[in-house]
Amino acid sequence: MARYTGPRCRLCRREGSKLFLKGDRCFSEKCSFERRSYAPGQHGQGRIKVSDYGIRLREKQRLRRVYGVQEHQFRSYFDEADRQKGVTGTNLLVLLERRLDNVVYRAGFAESRSQARQLVKHGHFLVNGRRTDIPSFLVKVNDVIKLADKSKEIPGIVQALEAVARRGGVPDWLEFDSGKNECTVKAMPERTHITMPVQEQFIVEFYSK
Repeated sequence: MARYTGPRCRLCRREGSKLFLKGDRCFSEKCSFERRSYAPGQHGQGRIKVSDYGIRLREKQRLRRVYGVQEHQFRSYFDEADRQKGVTGTNLLVLLERRLDNVVYRAGFAESRSQARQLVKHGHFLVNGRRTDIPSFLVKVNDVIKLADKSKEIPGIVQALEAVARRGGVPDWLEFDSGKNECTVKAMPERTHITMPVQEQFIVEFYSK
């Protein structure tokens, strides 16, 4: 399945919650979800009875769209989380948080995960001194993600760094050094660090049937 290239605000409306896919626009009065919070389409405002399967499907789709992951890749993350020790749902969230594009977004270098993914693909970041252009690269403890010197003046990155506080700041498991334009992974993310409203148990139940 090809990556979705349509209006991102439509995804928020379809999932019935703000997914913060468009950076600062999601915090402004221009946010489409604030003006039209119902589902898109001809029957978006009608009453729709949702089955148990539908509830679990929507939870899976919501999380997948937040991180911008395609279905086959999301399923691979779930299978890996299921093989690991501990709670499968929590393991899944931790794997998604460890993606390089998410770390770039969480550190404040980008206003959205989609922007972070594009910046990574274009080679604007170094991981432990080596250029890394794979958005799905999983970071480890003590990894250092540094903005390339040639990329320091990119307007989008400068603007994102100025607005990082508005997006909730840098999480505790990361340490950001503004002087060096680099971020260090202090620890693996925990469930308490993931503040988005998600019921991961529904996703486990969806794939377990």
